[in-house]
Amino acid sequence: MTAPDWPDFYFARHGETDWNREHRYQGSKDIPLNRTGQLQADANGVLLREMLERDGVDPASLNWFASPLSRASETMDRMRAAFDVALPPVIHDPRLIEISFGAFEGRLHAEIAREHAALAPGERDESYWDFRPENGENYDDVAGRLLDFAHTLTHHAVVVAHGGVLRVLWHLVEGTSRKQVMNWPPPQGVIAHFTGGKMVLHSARDTWSAHVD
Repeated sequence: MTAPDWPDFYFARHGETDWNREHRYQGSKDIPLNRTGQLQADANGVLLREMLERDGVDPASLNWFASPLSRASETMDRMRAAFDVALPPVIHDPRLIEISFGAFEGRLHAEIAREHAALAPGERDESYWDFRPENGENYDDVAGRLLDFAHTLTHHAVVVAHGGVLRVLWHLVEGTSRKQVMNWPPPQGVIAHFTGGKMVLHSARDTWSAHVD
């Protein structure tokens, strides 16, 4: 598939869930936000409003895309509540659903790491990109979905989805190595601004580039 000319856009990972807190493989399971996750989503809405004001972007002019899983759609709804103008409806796009971990879903990261040391976060090599759990997906599958989605992505759009999706976007947009993105823990409570072919992370406290030389 032809690589797209990525526009500038704003991306937020959903807020925390109980499975995130327990370090369980979550994937395509529809696990709701916990209270911490709801507060993260509320704060992200204020942060996004401030970023759009800073960038001179009219929020009513944007397309708003979200994964249809409830933890992402609730995050999007809570973020939009920070705006006092009428916004276009949210487009729930299934291409933004988290990578499916198949038979791993619901199991603890540490449990899987004991059985398969090479799958532990921080220990993964390039081959993990193509690793497919039973009844699940691999990261190349997600890349295919996102490359297809890119052709409908509009300039300055807002996207709310998942950590695995953010990993793949960082690789596709910036060209960050597969090994690096697969061992990177995507944060919650931040907004990733993809601009000029780079990813810059913003939080209420600070702003930093995720690019590592």
